[in-house]
Amino acid sequence: MYYYRLYYYKLCAVISYVSFFHPFLSAQESDEGSVGEESSDSEEENQSRLQVPTKRKAAWEDEDDDEEEEVDMTHRFRKDFKKSDVESKMSKQKLQQRLKDHDDEKDEDEEDDELLKKTGNYVGSSESLPKGIIKLKMCLNANNENPGEDRLTTVQFHPSAQVVMTAGLDHTISLFQVDGKTNPKIQSIHLEKFPVNKACFSANGEQVVATGMKNKLFYIYDMMEGKVIPVPRVRGLNEQRVKEFEVSPDGEFLLLTGSSGYLHLMTMKTREVVRSMKMNGNVCGTAFTGDGSKIFANSDEGEVFIWDVRSSKCLNKFVDEGCVRGTSLAVSRDGLYVACGSQSGVVNIYSQNTCLQDSSPKPLKAVMNLLTAATSLRFNPNSEILAIASHAEDEANRLVHIPSFTVFSNFPLFRKKTIYRSHCLDFSPNSGFYSVANDKGRAVLFRLLHYKDF
Repeated sequence: MYYYRLYYYKLCAVISYVSFFHPFLSAQESDEGSVGEESSDSEEENQSRLQVPTKRKAAWEDEDDDEEEEVDMTHRFRKDFKKSDVESKMSKQKLQQRLKDHDDEKDEDEEDDELLKKTGNYVGSSESLPKGIIKLKMCLNANNENPGEDRLTTVQFHPSAQVVMTAGLDHTISLFQVDGKTNPKIQSIHLEKFPVNKACFSANGEQVVATGMKNKLFYIYDMMEGKVIPVPRVRGLNEQRVKEFEVSPDGEFLLLTGSSGYLHLMTMKTREVVRSMKMNGNVCGTAFTGDGSKIFANSDEGEVFIWDVRSSKCLNKFVDEGCVRGTSLAVSRDGLYVACGSQSGVVNIYSQNTCLQDSSPKPLKAVMNLLTAATSLRFNPNSEILAIASHAEDEANRLVHIPSFTVFSNFPLFRKKTIYRSHCLDFSPNSGFYSVANDKGRAVLFRLLHYKDF
């Protein structure tokens, strides 16, 4: 039924090669030199060429000359240079400056492309990400060589290699090498009668775990062995269906979301449930802390629970402020922040330490830039960005700067529908790329230019 072993050698070679040589290996940096030419002209001739002719005064001056001529910015060749709909007209001088700024941005992009060509362990920018406007550019879709035939449910970057995975309702899991230019496909596997609800790399990046939409069957794809392993049942799991799960940072556990507020810890080694936890309401979002010692989970009733992984003891619980119905949750890897999304679109950002110690913690910020349910949340690896999105509306995707907790004003791209409906978000290991899985089967890819590493 599966013909995957034919491809795993290729995948192993790519992951091994990419991991060894580090990111941005798609091309080699070229050295360019300039060659000067000696002039045979005499010094007098050269001096005469350098003399600037004296500007002659006009015979008369027209007062209308001082008035700046305005340009119609609604013309289809100029509308992309507008920053808002208010700019229906613009002076020629201002338009020239806008064009110059646009060319400068293109030059910055070209300089950044040179950085992408470098191999080796390039050290990223030590400067903090500035707020206001985020420098980015849109790349070719990550899955351009094999777009999904139905909604994508997953996009995830490999933890150590320059590889991205997509999965969706077309029963397909695909792997691509990320270079931002062509993003060549490594391989695809098809799971018969199994629309994928979620897929995740294991902590070491050697396996992919995938759950479906209808029952508790899930698959483990062992990339090193080239095998797809069906797991029809898990010892100790009394659930009719398993759709949502999280992989622990140490790779030891899968946290399976059950029904009626149950959470189950399954060991990856023996594939059996070793502990279960129960919370009020239905689980709508879960996350391990960066060190893997705790689990945060929120319910559709607006409560947040914190569990100790080893003992399954509930360490604290609190009501997400102002939340009537919870929808999503994310924690930052550095242990500083927790974000809780709600049906109203409000995303509350808390201090992790405050959540552990206080029974009624106050959010550091309530982000109100989404008008529909906040269904996806994701911190970037160094906790300078929180991506928030809703799958209920096109372009409902925002990037929040941390620690100012302000939204970048230039994302998503003005007047251009590029993202459509967001169903999954992820950042590459060093934040060089940001990708969104959408309802069109595409993994939209952006290069975040502040970060100089993959």
